[in-house]
Amino acid sequence: MEVYKFGGASVSNANAVKNLVSIIQKEKKEHLLIVISAMGKITNKLEELSAAYIFGQENTYELLEEIKAYHFIILNELFQDHNHPVFNDIANTFVEIEWLLDEEANDAPDYIYDQIVSIGEIVSTKIVAAFLNEQGIATTWVDARNFIKTDNSYKEGKVDWNKTTLEIQKHLVPILDKSIAITQGFIGSTSENFTTTLGREGSDYSAAIFCACMDADSLTIWKDVPGVLNADPKWFAETERIPQLSYHDAIELTYYGATVIHPKTIKPLQNKNIPLYVRSFINPEGEGTIINNKNSPLPVPSFIFKVNQVLISIFPKDFSFIIEENLSDIFSLFHKHKVKVNTMLNSAISFSVSVDNDIAKVQHLIEDLSSMYKVKYNNGLELVTIRYYNQETIDRVTVNKSILLEVKSRNTCQIVMKDKPAGE
Repeated sequence: MEVYKFGGASVSNANAVKNLVSIIQKEKKEHLLIVISAMGKITNKLEELSAAYIFGQENTYELLEEIKAYHFIILNELFQDHNHPVFNDIANTFVEIEWLLDEEANDAPDYIYDQIVSIGEIVSTKIVAAFLNEQGIATTWVDARNFIKTDNSYKEGKVDWNKTTLEIQKHLVPILDKSIAITQGFIGSTSENFTTTLGREGSDYSAAIFCACMDADSLTIWKDVPGVLNADPKWFAETERIPQLSYHDAIELTYYGATVIHPKTIKPLQNKNIPLYVRSFINPEGEGTIINNKNSPLPVPSFIFKVNQVLISIFPKDFSFIIEENLSDIFSLFHKHKVKVNTMLNSAISFSVSVDNDIAKVQHLIEDLSSMYKVKYNNGLELVTIRYYNQETIDRVTVNKSILLEVKSRNTCQIVMKDKPAGE
């Protein structure tokens, strides 16, 4: 059994869907599960709709019509017969949101978010499954919510691995013995059968969950890049494909912010020793990247950039040191405000961290910290992480930069920096 994962860019329009189908035809896989994200940037639009509904804005139906129109344009281009059952199926799926919008938003915001935003994956998979069948590829559409079972942590559902494994082994594996199956990334359900989501960009994680629970032979994630690159093309004009990297290096890179793979994806695969292939849907013949248990250092240094960072420095108000007790209090406040630390440095009298500038969360965090500590902060900063660094790579990224924080370990260097003023 194998699992393929296709993201939003690979199903963003009718031609993209046709390209996906051509990949499936060329690969000629049996016992294949295909996990698909919402089409294009539809998750962003559904998030906008969710927020508009929660805050009682007047443009909810206008946003919904825009989302519906996007999908029906794709349907009309894929299916010559506009009486095909998929048209009614998609229309009825959107009716579920219309029913919700007809009521006042009395439920918890995170619950509402999950019920609305999850529709993107439901619709995209129904369209692709119908088109695969139209092209003569026997395909069964299955609902991921019947298999991936979570707790009630809406927007960040935590997987119940025992229940999930049981459902997948009992009900999904037999389907794969008969046909290709298509399901959704990103979504699951509670024990009460309410829809949950697994966290933003969680479709890769969904694919890894399916792989681990059915002991798949491999997972292939199809991207718009030729494999895992040593830097984001947005930041570097010249990048190199990494042919192979270890689970450990992949976990490190995703933890520090590499966006090609979702951070939670690797561990379930590592636990079952399932290889992960990253391949290009633009050039399916390319070699891509394999991530497996072969522990070899990366052939080139890797660079990960995070912008819009805030450097928070925390000092004692009295004459004491920053000790374990203080760190316990500090980390409990970070946990309370759900602020993730990207890098940190501890000294006798200070503790400094770099975090993403989520303005509301960070401001409330600083207010709470200031009740017990002296707090200074700088915003508008960049964080660069270099895996397998040397001085040349550090010099390369710090040209015309002022360094505010530098943290080094054996293989990784992290630098928090800002542009030097003009003329310096």
